[in-house]
Amino acid sequence: MKLNSTLFLALMVTATHSFAQKTPAKKSVLAAMASTNAYFMKKWPDPGTSITTNTTRPSNIWTRAVYYEGLMALHTVEPSKEYYDYATEWGVKHKWGLRGGVSTRNGDNQACGQTYIDLYNIDQQPERIKDIKESIDLMMKSGKIDDWTWIDALQMGMPVFAKLGVLYKDNAYYEYMYKMYMHTKTAEGGGLYNSKDQLWWRDKSFVPPYKEPNGEDCYWSRGNGWVIAALVRVLDIMPKDAPHRDEYLKTYKEMLSALLPVQRPDGFWNVSLHDAGNFGGKETSGTALFVYGMAWGINNGFIDAKVYKPVLVKAWNAMIRDAVTEDGSLGFVQGTGKEPKDGQPVTFTSRPDFEDYGLGCFLLAGTEVYKLKK
Repeated sequence: MKLNSTLFLALMVTATHSFAQKTPAKKSVLAAMASTNAYFMKKWPDPGTSITTNTTRPSNIWTRAVYYEGLMALHTVEPSKEYYDYATEWGVKHKWGLRGGVSTRNGDNQACGQTYIDLYNIDQQPERIKDIKESIDLMMKSGKIDDWTWIDALQMGMPVFAKLGVLYKDNAYYEYMYKMYMHTKTAEGGGLYNSKDQLWWRDKSFVPPYKEPNGEDCYWSRGNGWVIAALVRVLDIMPKDAPHRDEYLKTYKEMLSALLPVQRPDGFWNVSLHDAGNFGGKETSGTALFVYGMAWGINNGFIDAKVYKPVLVKAWNAMIRDAVTEDGSLGFVQGTGKEPKDGQPVTFTSRPDFEDYGLGCFLLAGTEVYKLKK
């Protein structure tokens, strides 16, 4: 779908009129997702093409895997042969393999497995899950649980374990995922979750005494967004009687409450959640992940819609108004990195080194906003 000037104007008008926290019309949400996705698919007609930035990487890396998470989510509300074929071709071009092979323990390399498993569930061809299952099984056999040393890895890895647990009806996947998660939360660098502020340090290098310029702890927006997405996806995937759901739900709710007082007046969140002056400004990827988490919680009855719906709708409308461009690309997306100073500048006209993960986050958010009841 090409975003023509008429549709673009319609989206802008919708966003302006609904900025007073009216639930966006389903048609406008779907149009925004379709247009941004069409931009990307047109730019990358061959899903197997390698990605070249500072170096050349295969396109089954984490950045592209996050995009396909979003595409598969979009496919659930707008089933499309075009979307399915595009995702399937991606798997085929990579022979359903992982960067680093089955011996990899890196969650970034395993993130593609989320979509491989989704596609297997649609068409159960064994080669689609052979490598990702073998990789996760090798991790579990090792007994080593300290691989997720940075919080982004939770979103890359946890849903794979959860999906395999469902697919094979095997709680061992849930139990091992929990051990790895709890190591990250409570042991890595002394524990990367600050229960006082109810937010996560990105990795042990940001644990105090590290401070932001204003003296606050450093809580990176997108990093905390990855954790929220991890918890949402795991809770959404696992059966209701799966072990440790209470832990994930508790932390998820705590994090959402911590985001309320630090939302920007314009609806976005800054790249640094506790220091608006440290490369402050609108940022789309973290904002989209927070919208995703809040909308999912309302849709599933876990959080109070009266509290969170105005917040997430304000954020969604801000992204539509200020970040979605006429050609369908997204502005205000911070480039790859691990802290506020990375991937700068972040502006309406700047483009990150990888455009795929920002779109994936936006599609995840849009899919849940689409499901909101009036």
